[in-house]
Amino acid sequence: MSAALGKVFSLGKEGSVFFSLVFKSSRRNPVCSIESESKEKAGQLTGSWSVALGCGRNWRRAKSGWAEQDKGSLQPNFQRHYRSMPTHGIGRYRHLLPPEAPPKRKNHVEMKEIDPGTEHQYGTLNIVMTGYDICLVEHYAQYVHRLCNKLSVNVVESYAMPTKTIELVLTGEHGSKVRVDGHLTSHQRVVQIKQLTATFSPIFLEIIQNNLPEGVHLLVKEHTEEDFRIRLKVRTELDELRAKLQ
Repeated sequence: MSAALGKVFSLGKEGSVFFSLVFKSSRRNPVCSIESESKEKAGQLTGSWSVALGCGRNWRRAKSGWAEQDKGSLQPNFQRHYRSMPTHGIGRYRHLLPPEAPPKRKNHVEMKEIDPGTEHQYGTLNIVMTGYDICLVEHYAQYVHRLCNKLSVNVVESYAMPTKTIELVLTGEHGSKVRVDGHLTSHQRVVQIKQLTATFSPIFLEIIQNNLPEGVHLLVKEHTEEDFRIRLKVRTELDELRAKLQ
């Protein structure tokens, strides 16, 4: 800082004493100098005293954020100097986190082993629900899944099949002209279970059949490899290239 406080107080009528405090910033240590001026009849007596403020290392760090202008005013400098300080780790937390594992590469989907079952219990079964109203099909699939959890029936997975659209086509009475009458969209949900006992299966099937909503088709069948293949997307271009290479 560099500023003058001016006249502070005066003593006596003949002479007056002026004290001015001047703050100067130095690159090494800030210095506070006190200058005293006394005007008398014989002449002027000027003395100056300087008092060093031993503020130490913290003051030197604090003053580095201020830039002194030519006119003596102060302008804040917002440069962050703590990055060059070895003892300052402000805002750094990366070293506290555990090392991240590299992302695993996605492997090809492999079919799970099909449980053939035993004499007293069934293997892997698919409960297939199909309907044209998506709300009925979805809510009924959720009901079957919750019922299996309550009755301790082992649920392997629950998934949705792709939506299918069917066009209703009508032909004219006196010609072969085809006219599209409407579209029907069918939705399908599958709940896959396993290890259903033979004694409990009639009770379980009767419960889900009695609560079957109107317009939903229910089918219970054994899980096969073809059911797994249907879920995969067919890539015709890749199959054609493989056929050419062979």
